[in-house]
Amino acid sequence: MSNEKIRLSKWDKLMMAITFAEAGEPETARDLLEKTSKKQKRPEKQGENRPNLRV
Repeated sequence: MSNEKIRLSKWDKLMMAITFAEAGEPETARDLLEKTSKKQKRPEKQGENRPNLRV
């Protein structure tokens, strides 16, 4: 795993931020939370192209 990027889930980042905050490192915790809160925008769902399901 030397050159591979390891992806952390939102939960993992949140737990890391809590750990840093408890250890007296609030700036590091805030940095982690800021990176976590930035979400990529998803394209809008297009209901017109979806098939109608009938039961």
